[in-house]
Amino acid sequence: MISPLAYIHPEAKIGENCQIGPFCYIDANVVIGDNNTLMNSVTVLSGSRIGNGNRIFPGAVIGAIPQDLKFRGEETTAEVGDNNTIRENVTINRGTAAKGRTIVGSNNLLMEGCHIAHDVLMGNGCIIGNTTKLAGEVIVDDFAILSACVLVHQFCRIGSYVMVSGGTGCSQDVPPFSMIGRHPAAYCGLNLVGLKRRGFSTEIINNLHSAYNILFNTSSLFAERIQMIREQVPASKEIDYLIEFLTTSKRGFIGR
Repeated sequence: MISPLAYIHPEAKIGENCQIGPFCYIDANVVIGDNNTLMNSVTVLSGSRIGNGNRIFPGAVIGAIPQDLKFRGEETTAEVGDNNTIRENVTINRGTAAKGRTIVGSNNLLMEGCHIAHDVLMGNGCIIGNTTKLAGEVIVDDFAILSACVLVHQFCRIGSYVMVSGGTGCSQDVPPFSMIGRHPAAYCGLNLVGLKRRGFSTEIINNLHSAYNILFNTSSLFAERIQMIREQVPASKEIDYLIEFLTTSKRGFIGR
């Protein structure tokens, strides 16, 4: 199940039941788990750690050194979880001394041509659209959807259950459960379709709507608005997560 036209370094560790197509290149210091499919012309470079059940399409490059002038050749990793679909020409760079690793979790879909830069931390169940680019040290929480040609500035955080419109430039954090679009990027309401598809109850959706209404339609100071959300919106893990996201944002978050 390994093409004779593929190159695999003798020190690379390959799990069971893997399919590796012609013209793949697998470097030293690479670990690949079980039941992975690498189609033709996939490049897996030193420091890559790939879990189980992934499908990697032609032209993808995993584990290339960071495109960061501060990188000095330190030993770092690019870690991919389980059951991901990594489409054509996706690039996932390994980490720098900042975090030491780039992480792509499990059950993600990375569409053609997207770039995952150094020290990105991506959760599970995300969809990253064609040619979308994530700069260094971006954090993407679970179940985020970024449409095609989205540009995310370094150090930004993308919240869970968001929908970011195609072609949007994000230079600040994207708050969870939201839809973001327009130019410049702005809050366009709750991601209602996504929340319903993920099984969120009407009560939780209404509570999130109330929280965002306080956040964006109240003229009080930010700390006062957060306190109003705590006092006026019923507590839940979703509201707690929203408050944590907003109050710990380092770059500020996209608003109306």
